Amino acid sequence: MPNMIAGFSKLSKSEKIDWLLTTYFSDIETSRALVKQYWNTDEKLQRLHDEFIENTITNYYLPLGVAPNFLINDSLYAVPMAIEESSVVAAASKSAKFWLERGGFKTEVISTEKIGQVHFTFKGAFTKLNDFFNSIKSVFVDDASDITKNMERRGGGILDIELIDKTDELDNYYQLHATFETLDAMGANFINSCLEQFASTLKREATKYDGFNSEEKDISVIMSILSNYVPNCLVKAEVACPIDALKSKDINNPELFATKFKQAVNIAEIEPYRAVTHNKGIMNGIDAVVLATGNDFRAVEAGVHAYASRHGKYYSLTHCSIDNGIFKFWIEIPLALGTVGGLTSLHPLVKFSLELLKNPTARELMQIVAVAGLAQNFAAVKSLTTTGIQQGHMKMHLMNILNQFEATADEKSQLIEHFKSNVVTHSAVVEAIENLRN
Repeated sequence: MPNMIAGFSKLSKSEKIDWLLTTYFSDIETSRALVKQYWNTDEKLQRLHDEFIENTITNYYLPLGVAPNFLINDSLYAVPMAIEESSVVAAASKSAKFWLERGGFKTEVISTEKIGQVHFTFKGAFTKLNDFFNSIKSVFVDDASDITKNMERRGGGILDIELIDKTDELDNYYQLHATFETLDAMGANFINSCLEQFASTLKREATKYDGFNSEEKDISVIMSILSNYVPNCLVKAEVACPIDALKSKDINNPELFATKFKQAVNIAEIEPYRAVTHNKGIMNGIDAVVLATGNDFRAVEAGVHAYASRHGKYYSLTHCSIDNGIFKFWIEIPLALGTVGGLTSLHPLVKFSLELLKNPTARELMQIVAVAGLAQNFAAVKSLTTTGIQQGHMKMHLMNILNQFEATADEKSQLIEHFKSNVVTHSAVVEAIENLRN
């Protein structure tokens, strides 16, 4: 096949780049310069980045910003956010300042249970399998003791193992459903190692069990893997204040604002088309902090959206109430995070971000991340129900448009001043640039 290459991973970095450039690019030297432009000048640091994944050719940069003034449980934080989208850091900062003056954010970790499963098939009656499982349940824990001893020493480990019958959904299909406490580690490697040991124990013990016939002894393990759906690894964050205290520069009528805000949240609670965009805004804040702290934002996204659908319909992750003159806005969300292991001890900017957050435990990081999501959502819904989303968003996007047209520093200065009193749209910016240049 054209452009097919064998053994690409075995090539040196320079050989990989040479092949890519000569195969896919017309201006080879310009493309080569771009690739090298993003290399780190510190060879040791660049080698570290090269070894994070396979087949690296360069670094892909995202801005690392900071949203200050987050008052969380009476402690102040400056929150690191790695994200490319205009207005996210600004919106988070604005929300943080708004609530700083109204008591700040209150949070609590509800639970920290994580889940893994061994998926297998068994050709026999569930009653026989259940008797077998109960007779060897303690063996699973004993066999995994070499894996769990360090985690147990710190207070974590295996919490429970259950046998789950799924044969009404798929013929002969069962699970070992295990729960874990992994403390400050996200725990993926720990959980997967335990699960693979459970699978080995299951197969070994089945061959020795007198209660099975020869066919039943042949248990087939399909796979052993942790789940990124963690409905019992929950954190809650909230803000609350008297309705009158909502009055601010852009909220002239606090009662009207509170009513419209609550209606907007109620719509996201019953309308999936709105809920998806509503929750996407929440994840703008959450993903940015998760990425800045070296955690797996894809796992967090998958688990969060599954949680939003847990009742059979996709719902808002945030909720709002108005009772006895008190406005309250909150989020309850599953977050499996870690502050040790993985990139947390390798990536220099991850270490920087964690130190900026006062080197939090996993439980503390869960609370900070949940607050970032709540703050982002408050800013978005506040804009939607007052000025409209585009006014603030497009003003933040202005610089991107100016950079697309390679505006000079002087042009940027004049156009930023111009759009302080004019509506920012792409066409309006293009027209203003052309007028300025003509």
